[in-house]
Amino acid sequence: MSDDNASGVARSVVEALYRDDSRRVVATLIRLLGDFDLAEEGLHEAFRAALEQWPRDGVPDNPYAWLVSTGRFKAIDSLRRRGKFDALDDPAAIMDVAGVDPATRDDEGIEDDRLRLIFTCCHPALLSDAQVALTLREVCDLTTEEIARAFLTPAATLAQRIVRAKAKIRSARIPYEVPGYREMPARLDAVLRVIYLVFNEGYAASSGASLTRQDLSGEAIRLGRLLIELLAQPEPEAEGLLALMLLQESRRDARTTAEGDLVLLEDQDRMRWNRGQIREGLALVERALRHRRVGPYTLQAAIAAVHARAPDPAATNWGEIVGLYDVLLRLDPSPVIELNRAVALAMRDGAEAGLGLVDRIMSGGKLNNYHIAYAVRADLCRRLNRHHEAAAAYRRALELVGQEPERRFLQRRLSELRRLQPEAGGPPES
Repeated sequence: MSDDNASGVARSVVEALYRDDSRRVVATLIRLLGDFDLAEEGLHEAFRAALEQWPRDGVPDNPYAWLVSTGRFKAIDSLRRRGKFDALDDPAAIMDVAGVDPATRDDEGIEDDRLRLIFTCCHPALLSDAQVALTLREVCDLTTEEIARAFLTPAATLAQRIVRAKAKIRSARIPYEVPGYREMPARLDAVLRVIYLVFNEGYAASSGASLTRQDLSGEAIRLGRLLIELLAQPEPEAEGLLALMLLQESRRDARTTAEGDLVLLEDQDRMRWNRGQIREGLALVERALRHRRVGPYTLQAAIAAVHARAPDPAATNWGEIVGLYDVLLRLDPSPVIELNRAVALAMRDGAEAGLGLVDRIMSGGKLNNYHIAYAVRADLCRRLNRHHEAAAAYRRALELVGQEPERRFLQRRLSELRRLQPEAGGPPES
C-alpha cells in the first residue's frame, strides 16, 4: 500500500473512532482525571495527535488505549504548563494513574466508565434541566447549540447551565460511580426520567416548525439501549422505557403528511408503521411485564402495545387500555394521565362519558395552560355537535399551542366548525 493510501486509511480510522468511540474515551478520561472539562480537553488533544501520528507511524494495536493514554498525558502536561495542578482535588492521584496502562482494563471496565458517566450526569443533586443538558452534552455529544435549539433556550443560557452542573458535581463531590444496590432504584429513576424527557421532546416537539425531532428521539433510544446493555442485571423499567420509545417511534412516518401536517392516530396509515420497531418493542414489553416490579414506563409501553397490535382503529381494545390507565393512575397519579384515561374512556363508552370526566379533571385547574386538554375537550364537544363549546375550546388551545403542525391542525378544525355553523366560530378572520 502506498504511503498516501496508508495515510488515508489512518485518517479514516481516526474519523470513525471519533464518531463511534469518543464518548467511551471521554468517560474513561473523566474517571482518570476527575474533571469533565479537563477530560474533554484531553480527548481533543488525543485525536489531534492521532491525526498527526497515525498516518505517519501506523494505527496502534489498541487505538482506544492509545487515545486514553495520550489524552491523559496531554491533560497533565497542560496542567503542568499552566501551573494548575491545584485545580484538581487530588493531583497526586493524577500522577499515580499516569503509570497505569488503560490497556490493562478489560471491556467490562470500559463499559463501567460509560455507565458511571450516565449516572453522574443524572445525579439527583442536579436540577432536572441540568441533568438533561449535561447528559445530551457529555453522553450523546450534542453541541451546546444543538441542545439549546432543541429546548428553545439561548445557547449562552444552556452553556451556563452545563457549567453550573459541572461545578456542582465538583463542589458537592458527587462520586463518579455506579450506585450500589440500595441506591440503584432511586438513582435509576433519575436516569430513566432524563431519557424519557429527551424522547418526549423528540417525539412531540414543544414548539417549532416540525412535529418531531428525530435526532432527539433517536438519541433517547440509543441511550435506552446503552443503559440496558450496561446494567449488571435486568431492570424491568429500563426495558419498559425502551419498549415505550420503540413503539411510539414506530409510528413516526405515519404521524405527518408529506407537507408536515399532523395525522391523528385514528387516521394513520398503519402500513407505514415500522414493523421491526414494533416487534422489538412488543418483546420488551412482554419481558418487562414478567417481572414482579411493574412501573409507569412498562405500563405506558403496555398501552402503546395495545395500539400496535390493532390492525385498524376499530380493532383497538379500548377496555384494556382503560384498565391499564387505571393501574397507571394508582401507581403514578397525574392530571395528564387522567386526561389520557378520559380519552380512552370516551372511545370505549362514548363522547358524553369522556367529556364529563374531562370537565371534572379540568375543574382542578392543573391543566389550565395545557393546550392538549382544550384540544381534547374541543374534539369531544365537536363529536357531540356542541359547536359553540368546541369552538371556544379550540380558540383557547390555539392561544396556548407552540408547535406549528398542531396549530395548523387546530385551525383547520376551527374552520370546519365555522363552515358547519358559522356563528360557532365567532367573528370571521381578517
